[in-house]
Amino acid sequence: MVFSSITFLVYFLPIFLLAYHLTPNKFKNACILIFSIVFYAWGGPKFIFVILGTTFLDFFLVNKMAESKSGKAKKQLLVISLLMNLGLLFYFKYSNFFIDNINGALGLAGVKEISWLKIVLPIGISFYTFESVTYVVDVYRGVHKPLKNFWHYQTYILLFPKLIAGPIVRYHDIADQITNREKNYTAEVKLSGFYTFCIGLAKKVIIANTIGAQADDVFKLDINQIDSAAAWVGAIAYTFQIYFDFSGYSDMAIGLCKIMGIRLPENFNNPYLSSSITEFWRRWHMTLGSWMKNYLYIPLGGNKVDSNFKLYRNLFIVFLLSGLWHGASWNFIIWGAFHGLFLVLERLFLLKVYDKTGKIISTLLTFLIVVVGWVYFRLENLEQANHVVKTMFSFNFTDGKFALHNDFFFSLSLAVFFSFFAFIPFTKNLQTKVYGENHTTLSNTIMVSVSILLFYISLSYIAALDFNPFIYFRF
Repeated sequence: MVFSSITFLVYFLPIFLLAYHLTPNKFKNACILIFSIVFYAWGGPKFIFVILGTTFLDFFLVNKMAESKSGKAKKQLLVISLLMNLGLLFYFKYSNFFIDNINGALGLAGVKEISWLKIVLPIGISFYTFESVTYVVDVYRGVHKPLKNFWHYQTYILLFPKLIAGPIVRYHDIADQITNREKNYTAEVKLSGFYTFCIGLAKKVIIANTIGAQADDVFKLDINQIDSAAAWVGAIAYTFQIYFDFSGYSDMAIGLCKIMGIRLPENFNNPYLSSSITEFWRRWHMTLGSWMKNYLYIPLGGNKVDSNFKLYRNLFIVFLLSGLWHGASWNFIIWGAFHGLFLVLERLFLLKVYDKTGKIISTLLTFLIVVVGWVYFRLENLEQANHVVKTMFSFNFTDGKFALHNDFFFSLSLAVFFSFFAFIPFTKNLQTKVYGENHTTLSNTIMVSVSILLFYISLSYIAALDFNPFIYFRF
């Protein structure tokens, strides 16, 4: 079940909100937990038991680790928990990839391949695995004490708005809100949550789905039918599709949690306004970037190393693994390496070049780099990805055989407008006010009206169109 489906919007969400607001405060976590289990089991009934089982074991392992007086015993329990969580992630997400590559090597060597039954990927396993790892590592480091209430821990892990696609939340960021939500359980916060949810839904359905259909039509063509025009249309369309798809879903998650009295961290901050790849990764999927920094980059030594080589090595490793986190395929690894390469180049000399070119030029150059990177993210077939990138820059506009959707340019115009809307201080402040909570009576009236209209139009789009994917659903 995804947020942008009729099942969720018309049935699940109204029933949940009614039940949640009628439930006494001391039972609200139980209400969340029950609906979260139903939400996940709707799309993966077999795998809900995997989550419940691992969270059950983790809870007791972490409490045992915290009670232990021996440093060695603590480390052993930490390793056991990490092996369990990361082992499950590797088994479900990466086994097929590694077996396929081993079989490819065996085939080249003339050796019999390994027989292997393909494994189905549980929905959102990367997200809840990272949160489990966050919890156990932070307890081990002494960042926060372990939970004593098992159901509170289950609520943290299974909280359905963030369960399948984030934001990735560190436990100490919402620890107090799990046990006490009175501070955030106000009309202002709830209304802000409603506005954010409706804006996110519109971003996903009205913009991402429409331009995403165009991207799919281009990339389904035979590579010989893709000329420069088609290649640029496909690349640009996917660039905006993935942003409005994922940021829209994050907005919906953040908005839903606000309605429940829980604040989640922001996940996007106008990433296409970035004037460098370094800045892009401060603005794009910010909770993943924070996770990688705290649990991978810093443990590797971060930037507190004795040579530039080690600094560049650490950056490159982190982004290789970031690519692999997104998917078990070589195109994701190449995408991660591509971004890692530019992060290194920026530290070597590119940032100095950008300083001389000015913000507008550096922003356009960064956007171009990001667009090229998204081609590799989108296309698992590396031959096709290489052909598309090569064709983009061959400027051959004669051989293409693709049709433009009638509503593509309208949705693309919306995508460009809202992607770069906050480029100047005035519009940035306006955006902040729209997503904020300090509305006047007049602005609340306007926001309620606009949000209801966006909700209605989004429902109409969903009912009328068959195309309603969610890109990060499989991560």
